[in-house]
Amino acid sequence: MEMTSNRPYLLRAIYEWLVDNNCTPHLVVFANVPGVAVPQQHINKDGQIILNIAPSAVKDLFIANEAVSFSARFSGVVNNIYVPCGAVLGIYGRENGQGMMFELEVPPTPPQPPEPAPTKPDNSGDTPKKSFLKVVK
Repeated sequence: MEMTSNRPYLLRAIYEWLVDNNCTPHLVVFANVPGVAVPQQHINKDGQIILNIAPSAVKDLFIANEAVSFSARFSGVVNNIYVPCGAVLGIYGRENGQGMMFELEVPPTPPQPPEPAPTKPDNSGDTPKKSFLKVVK
């Protein structure tokens, strides 16, 4: 039986545990996954961004089975953040580093159309073929 990813369930549980223990939850996100919407200027050279998701730092936090979404201010500008759960590399408390790290889950790529069959190479070299058509008047 195919089961859904346990990542969103673990994210919700660890988030709640961190908040209950007065820690500031941070998400580590690999920003180069299709569908990730984060402020590009805050992505580090490794393609990651660390997001403070404390209740006081975000608005409308929703950790769904598909993605984490919320709005937050970056340099005074409100941004709508959307992170597919597979792009979350970890969640931890800023104060003590307690939390959980994950492997990157890349979504399956859609099937590519088949490549056209290779054409037979022209063995005539670089000399152009003579046309077999004749001009009829």
